[in-house]
Amino acid sequence: MLKEGSLQRENIKPLLKWAGGKRQLNEALYKRIPEHFGKYFEPFLGGASFLVNLYNHGRINNAIVSDLNTELINFYRVIKDCPDVFINAMNKIQLNNDAGTYYSNRAQFNEILGNIEFSLQRSILFLYLNKHCYNGLWRVNSSGKFNVPYGRYKTVNMLDKENLYGFSSMLQNIEIENLDFESCVKGAHKNDFVYFDPPYQPLNKTSSFTGYTYQGFNFNEQLRLFKVFQSLTASSVKVMLSNSYSEEIKELYNDFNIEVVDAKRYINSVGTGRTGAKELIITNY
Repeated sequence: MLKEGSLQRENIKPLLKWAGGKRQLNEALYKRIPEHFGKYFEPFLGGASFLVNLYNHGRINNAIVSDLNTELINFYRVIKDCPDVFINAMNKIQLNNDAGTYYSNRAQFNEILGNIEFSLQRSILFLYLNKHCYNGLWRVNSSGKFNVPYGRYKTVNMLDKENLYGFSSMLQNIEIENLDFESCVKGAHKNDFVYFDPPYQPLNKTSSFTGYTYQGFNFNEQLRLFKVFQSLTASSVKVMLSNSYSEEIKELYNDFNIEVVDAKRYINSVGTGRTGAKELIITNY
């Protein structure tokens, strides 16, 4: 058996369930990365599936990752800095898989959101809510409070300790920021590699989802992202972006390399509604 912190790199897995995560696209994305690149930037980190994929393939030497979700970043920073403390502290919090415990923990979590004094407690509750909520969805209301309902899973695998230590080891040489995507990539230079995985442009009104942060991510943000994509291109930074198979996005990036790939979508109450989707992978190289 491997000792704590000695997990083989190729076996590390993401710690979180994450709606919109890239596990189903990892192979397609990896096939399209630059052959050579310097520093890696990922401004929409989310569940870190693609970061883990690059690390498992030995492609991460120097990286900056970021996300606007303060609680997500707090979780990753705690895992990076004190995995032992995190695991030991979990024993002091009720983590049962039932509706009563879930809604009690959700209420407690919302009371201490963003409070640095409770960063460890917040990180544990964040993991608990992520594993027990509906489909691993992160959604907040206009007040910034987490409001996803209980997922009603028969069994929940809260934590693989060996994997957590491996994940923590991966993060040791990675800068973790809580920044806007534009700020995150300001330090990118020629031949660095940036991967953008923004909230996807809705295909229609009913598929619109803007609750990831209370500010939302509308088409004006997609336009701002496009301008950053152009600016990075002018600086000879290698950029890859994934987004929905929408006419607006295809028209916006018409001058770049656009490929259509098949992918499952996991936010759907009916299992048969989670297949057959197409997504775009866009590169400037």
